[in-house]
Amino acid sequence: MNRADYWNHNAAYHPWLVGIAARRRGWVLDVGCGEGLLVQRVAAVSRGVVGVDADASAVGRARARLRAVGNATVELTGFESFAADQRSYDLIAFVASLHHLPLRETLLKARRLLAPGGELAVVGLSANKSVTDWTWAVLCTPAARAGSWLHGETRDIGVAVAEPPESLAEIRRVAADVLPGARIRRGLYYRYRLHWRKA
Repeated sequence: MNRADYWNHNAAYHPWLVGIAARRRGWVLDVGCGEGLLVQRVAAVSRGVVGVDADASAVGRARARLRAVGNATVELTGFESFAADQRSYDLIAFVASLHHLPLRETLLKARRLLAPGGELAVVGLSANKSVTDWTWAVLCTPAARAGSWLHGETRDIGVAVAEPPESLAEIRRVAADVLPGARIRRGLYYRYRLHWRKA
């Protein structure tokens, strides 16, 4: 599948990420870029964008999507093996991709790759392990279903999916150690947002 545009529970958060990129107007790294919709949107307000993904099919579709976008590239690689060629990034984004990777090691590497003053923005999934987790999930369900109906959700865009291993409490504990001062908020559509600025 390679629709020019679509809406789903991840794309619902693209305006937040595009807004951060627009303030910075710098270099962006999209980790787990899938078929490239966020790369395309962020490129319009950035100096340059690099997308990385380990899925060859998704990368092929992303490259087709971005053929006419002069300031965006996509690399077929996992984040663990990604080499930034001495470049640092003004924004690093993870959209439904952080839970596919080892949490602590991934956040540490993202911190290293950020330029001074750079921002890390995560739209993530977490496991429901507590009463609070399950209560929030139940409370979100009516709004999530309404949003899906109103926007005509595209559920399957042909990218890898996985269940998240860590709860939000566990993510908060790791983030507090690796990214002091990071802000983490529960959101709609069974997602959370993490935002951190490098000193």
